[in-house]
Amino acid sequence: MSQSRQTPLRATLQSQFSIIVSFLAIFWLLEILDAFVFRGSLDQFGIYPRSLEGLRGILFAPFLHADFGHLIANSVPFVILAWLVMLQEVSDFWIVTGITMVVGGLGVWLIAPPNTVTVGASILIFGYLGFLLLRGWFQKNLASIVLSIVVLVLYGSALWGLLPGRPGVSWQGHLFGFIGGAIAAWLIAREKHYYGKS
Repeated sequence: MSQSRQTPLRATLQSQFSIIVSFLAIFWLLEILDAFVFRGSLDQFGIYPRSLEGLRGILFAPFLHADFGHLIANSVPFVILAWLVMLQEVSDFWIVTGITMVVGGLGVWLIAPPNTVTVGASILIFGYLGFLLLRGWFQKNLASIVLSIVVLVLYGSALWGLLPGRPGVSWQGHLFGFIGGAIAAWLIAREKHYYGKS
């Protein structure tokens, strides 16, 4: 009786697919529950600036959204950029996600306007964007440089989101998420000895 063997590439793709689908499922399940069961009250778990209670939003805010329009707008770039982050190693995704959540969330908590609440996966999206754009600079290998150029061509216009502009949009989350991704790119490059190796 023959037993099929899973190739490393197939196993990696399945792992990437499972992670991305799991995150999307959490996003959508929480928004469905928020809209139809909790009547919007889950947003209270977002980031409230300079409030001890608001610190919990650092963990929860990226998984919550203001409405379905907000969620839909974030879903596609999340899938694309999260997958690109995983291209070299799946472990990069977890490192970038963790650093982005902490740096992005703390940045929002520190400087967002009072009496506001910030929710949304755009903190993560801009973290992935920052990581992908700067990994080529820090890692200095051909694959990373090419990927950075491709991401710049596809998503370069999103960098305007780092600046104050549209009312109701947290540019603070975008900016500090991006900074978190940049820090992750630097740390991962150091860990892999691409940067600053003597």
